[in-house]
Amino acid sequence: MKALLTLLVLFLSGCAQTPAIRGTGDLGIVIERASGRVAIVDTTARSVLARVDGLGDLSHASAVFSRDGRYAYVFGRDGGLTKIDLLLGRIAKRVIQAGNSIGGAISQDGRLVVAQNYTPGGIKVFDAATLELLSEVPTGSKVVGLADLPGQRFAYALFDAGEIWLTDLSNPREPRTQKFPAGRQPYDGLVTPDGRHYMAGLFGEDGIALLDAWRPEAGARKILENYGRGEEKLPVFKMPHLRGWAVAGGRAYLPAIGRHEVLVVDTATWREVGRIAVKGQPVFVMARPDSRQIWVNFAFPNNGWVQVIDTPSNQIVQTLQPGKAILHMEFTPRGEEVWLSARDDNMVGIYDTATFTRKATLAADSPSGIFFTSRAHRTGF
Repeated sequence: MKALLTLLVLFLSGCAQTPAIRGTGDLGIVIERASGRVAIVDTTARSVLARVDGLGDLSHASAVFSRDGRYAYVFGRDGGLTKIDLLLGRIAKRVIQAGNSIGGAISQDGRLVVAQNYTPGGIKVFDAATLELLSEVPTGSKVVGLADLPGQRFAYALFDAGEIWLTDLSNPREPRTQKFPAGRQPYDGLVTPDGRHYMAGLFGEDGIALLDAWRPEAGARKILENYGRGEEKLPVFKMPHLRGWAVAGGRAYLPAIGRHEVLVVDTATWREVGRIAVKGQPVFVMARPDSRQIWVNFAFPNNGWVQVIDTPSNQIVQTLQPGKAILHMEFTPRGEEVWLSARDDNMVGIYDTATFTRKATLAADSPSGIFFTSRAHRTGF
């Protein structure tokens, strides 16, 4: 009888660890920054499946996903790198890898996870399966704008040193790095969806540093130099963010620093072809997956607003007030809906991108970043 009970306990324990039978393509996470946890969400059902605690300081958290969409890798402000099993709804592995970290990336083949660090600076390279530290590249500077490139390469910017570094991790235990002057205080970066061009926005001067990853030996060049043309900048309450989200239809839509404008750039010539006046200082400028719309949120004091740009006309076609302190936006994989985090309303609003009507809301504790598993198959995400 005792042996039978033991077998029953083992059987039930095994059942408790069996993942739910579901695909991962419609899963994602919402960062609940005030609680140090993430909510695992189902984008089709518009529901929260589970919450995972114990992730530390998530005040500037971001995430990437494994190729199969099962695992999320969350980079916390406290230097924590946490691997989350989305099917079991629990932490699979967690390491404290730095004193202050603001993001990371995953390699083209999904085998390497790389963290970018403020303190002590540099990048660290981890095995995606085990989170074993494989190597690191010291920089002596805060690292920002880390993005994956084809060929197991990563591009990133050095805020203090004013450089772009390109590191080849074909042999992850022996990184090979090229270094290029960029300009004053690069603050973030993006790689175009084809993985060819890396851009670092400059905070210390008007302009953007552009590196052609197909021809890195040509070095970085400046584009959009002096786009302010001597105008007095407004105070910057929140730094804009750059990512491949804003490349649509042969044009890049970029937030202007200290101005209420979105800059429009031709990606064939990398010249400015237009500007769009918006309600406030843009933070995220994000293209819907089909490139038909650009959604823009703003820094304080206009952070309760969102505006939508129609790309064929470059006109604002909708202005919304989805909630208080809209910190982040994420489109469902094919773009029929967008999820908006309203930090000060403790909720996520889900909107139809064709009609601009609210479809649902989800309760969340001070939500910030929203990340869906569809990012696993996109360069630079």
